[in-house]
Amino acid sequence: MTKAVQDLMVAVERARDAFATAVFGDGDLEAAMARVAPEVAFSTLPAGTGARGADDLRRHLADDVLPHRPADLTSTRVSRTGDRFRVVDEERVAFTHDRELPWLLPGVAPTGRSVEVLAISVVAVRKERITEYRTLWDHHGLLTGLGLLPEVAGAG
Repeated sequence: MTKAVQDLMVAVERARDAFATAVFGDGDLEAAMARVAPEVAFSTLPAGTGARGADDLRRHLADDVLPHRPADLTSTRVSRTGDRFRVVDEERVAFTHDRELPWLLPGVAPTGRSVEVLAISVVAVRKERITEYRTLWDHHGLLTGLGLLPEVAGAG
């Protein structure tokens, strides 16, 4: 691997990390938007929320994400892999469901319960700007941890 390829890989990781910190750590809309390309696509799966284009992403973050971040939201990286175009992170995410989360659980009232689940993000970067940011959450684990799945009767 050449030094130039290594430098590109580091730039991809830095762009992803700066954006994630701005959104989920600092709640800084302008810092987040400084890291994205005009044609950015942002999606949270399986919730199906997100945005296409910088203007739509600005609205999504400002209205649906930043004011609705759990107070104790934390994440711990489990693994990371990447190349010169994208980075894939597996993270353990923990929080208390202390408010509505329209970006993750649209229409679900706060349960007050704490949960820890896995989330995998795939982030593509071109010229040090994010062009795509997809996060796949362990939705079954999330719903189970929050007590939102119906009880399943045992087989007799």
